[in-house]
Amino acid sequence: MGESLWIIDASAREMLLFAGVGLFLGGVDDLLVDLVYIGQRIRAGGRARLTLATLPSPRIAGRIAVFVAAWDEVAVIGGMLTTALDRYVHDHYRIYVGAYPNDRGTIDAIAAVAERDARIRLVIGPRDGPTTKADCLNTLWQALCRDDLREGGGGDRPTKAVVIHDAEDVVHAQELQVFDSLIEQYDVIQLPVLPLVHRGARLVSGHYADEFAESHAKQIVVRTALGAAMPLAGTGCAIAPAVLALIAQARGGDPFDATSLTEDYELGLRLAELGARGIFARVAVDDRGSVVAVRAYFPGTLGDSVRQKTRWMTGIALAGWDRTGWGRPRAIADHWMRMRDRRAPLAVVILAVGYLAVPIWLASLVLHIQVGVTSPYANGAYPIAFWLLVANGALLAWRLIMRMLFTARSYGVREAFWALPRFLVGNLIALIAAPRAVLVYIGMLRGAPPVWDKTRHEFPNLAPEDAVTATATDPGLAAVAR
Repeated sequence: MGESLWIIDASAREMLLFAGVGLFLGGVDDLLVDLVYIGQRIRAGGRARLTLATLPSPRIAGRIAVFVAAWDEVAVIGGMLTTALDRYVHDHYRIYVGAYPNDRGTIDAIAAVAERDARIRLVIGPRDGPTTKADCLNTLWQALCRDDLREGGGGDRPTKAVVIHDAEDVVHAQELQVFDSLIEQYDVIQLPVLPLVHRGARLVSGHYADEFAESHAKQIVVRTALGAAMPLAGTGCAIAPAVLALIAQARGGDPFDATSLTEDYELGLRLAELGARGIFARVAVDDRGSVVAVRAYFPGTLGDSVRQKTRWMTGIALAGWDRTGWGRPRAIADHWMRMRDRRAPLAVVILAVGYLAVPIWLASLVLHIQVGVTSPYANGAYPIAFWLLVANGALLAWRLIMRMLFTARSYGVREAFWALPRFLVGNLIALIAAPRAVLVYIGMLRGAPPVWDKTRHEFPNLAPEDAVTATATDPGLAAVAR
């Protein structure tokens, strides 16, 4: 018993120290971001907010091209396109929708809408799907280039901006107005993404709402304030065609990297390297806090969420490290932010060790009681473990408070309290996704081609009686219900 007890004590001690130090460093890292954000808010306290009313009127006429890549999206693409046509407040735009020749259901759904409105342009790629989203976007880019060439550079209204959306998005009525105005000052614009909370899957779908509420209201704000590269979200973003053409020229004609699982993230870094001027545009609609943002249902089941987080972790933290490297040598802020992007696999290991250490620690306490020996944890033999526990407890409390505050800002107080159990759900999903991401990454190193491992999507059926959660922070969504 004595030797077994010693082994258990030693295991608990080493695991607690490893997890404690790791969690402390990660907590301090997050705290620094919070402090920078608070400092920015204080400095910008007297600065006027960007609102629809204060947006400068566009000086240059031009068409907005909206790209939507679609693979196996028969369930959502018709509703998405119809809603976009009904909601968009803009005089000149065209929606390019990419499909695959072996996806008849999606083609038929797109064609049904295109027959009713000439602003929908169905583009069928040359290869069977799935390839990658970037490959599909390249097909749309080539179609746009052909249209501009055939129409004489767009006639008297050349293509002014390329907007990227996903097939499940609920677009904001005024987003093209925002892009049309700001693209004259910036090369790339990213709107906030605010996931809809599915009432039937509040824990899983809702944890995306918590994460994006914090990421797109704080973390990207800090990145841009520090001058670090701004990764794109892959939806709700607009890019100047001239910049895309520059990238396409360097890549043999295609601006999007078809070998990437997270082309949006990498494109944002690439644009920054080229010196493109970007803005994260949080444009207020009214005085109630509503902003021009993209809404969509994110995965609502554990399996779908794990698949999506696996792709994100593989593309950003593992393969993305190989593909994008680091920033300029003296770009300290950019190095910091890229380090934060890539810490997820290590953070998951630390988290897993921490979760495993707790039952071993409890078993140690119980065994010491049974044999009548005082536990070293009870007599203060490991003071560093105690102080790490106190510090990490304080950092965790701060993190949860910040998460709740940002969730409340975007979704209301009720959802803020749901953010507490959803924090644990997010950790569970990350724990499952991390080893899957490593396996996918090893497969890529062995030459496996990247594949669009997409998840099942759902477009909101916003009947008045079912739209409470979805419309809570975007009254404009009520228009879909009607």
